[in-house]
Amino acid sequence: MFRQPKIEYKTPAQMLVMRDAGLVLADALDRTVAAAEVGVTTAYLNEVFESVLQEAGATSNFLGYHGFPASICTSVNEEVVHGIPGDYVLADGDILSVDGGAVVSGWHSDSARTTIVGAARPEDVRLSRVTEDAMWHGIAALASARHVGDVGAAIDDYVASVPGAELGILEDYVGHGIGTQMHQAPDVLNYRSSNRGPRVREGLCLAIEPMLVQGGLGTRVLEDDWTVVTTDGGRASQWEHSVAVHDGGIWVLSAPDGGASQLEPLGVRPVLPAE
Repeated sequence: MFRQPKIEYKTPAQMLVMRDAGLVLADALDRTVAAAEVGVTTAYLNEVFESVLQEAGATSNFLGYHGFPASICTSVNEEVVHGIPGDYVLADGDILSVDGGAVVSGWHSDSARTTIVGAARPEDVRLSRVTEDAMWHGIAALASARHVGDVGAAIDDYVASVPGAELGILEDYVGHGIGTQMHQAPDVLNYRSSNRGPRVREGLCLAIEPMLVQGGLGTRVLEDDWTVVTTDGGRASQWEHSVAVHDGGIWVLSAPDGGASQLEPLGVRPVLPAE
């Protein structure tokens, strides 16, 4: 019979090194998003991100990954994920998702966020807000989850509960385990499935990353073999954090406060791993 990929479980000490990587990444994303202004190229944003990693003595886990040519993904408007930074000049009203990662002492972090450049359209604000909130509902569910699939169920249930125009959850791109590599087992679905996934146990570290779109769920990959776009031109948003499960609870490794500001209103108090 086919065997499931082996999951790498981390010690609290290893999680703390992943937190170091996550804090570098949070700073890099903060500065990159702050630099995302009308008239700036996405290549410049990549330079900003790389400079922060260099200052901190960290390295990028995106650059060179299966040949990827940059340290961040910059996905604009109908681009869902894996957009390559380049000569594109950000315009007023663009919705931009920035996805990046950092490595410290061999341990990886991965996080993404969406921002709107210049004057924002209300429907884009809503798209980003619902995507971010869906991510936090998934993270909150992890705190008491029995199986990894409970995360996707929570994300799906939250998105379905939001009033107004329906937003679609992409199913072709999912979250993942993270640790000594950026992408590891298990897959973390962003939707409810009959496949409940592996049991949640101490030492599990996951990158939880819902991707929502305003239109249909159809996507295609551009000729650069990386950039994923919606086939109907609907705009997209991606939010992501790396999260650790340990004997005291959960901690969001790529959030400076461990996710407290977002999780406590959802009834979850994050706890820092203790060596």
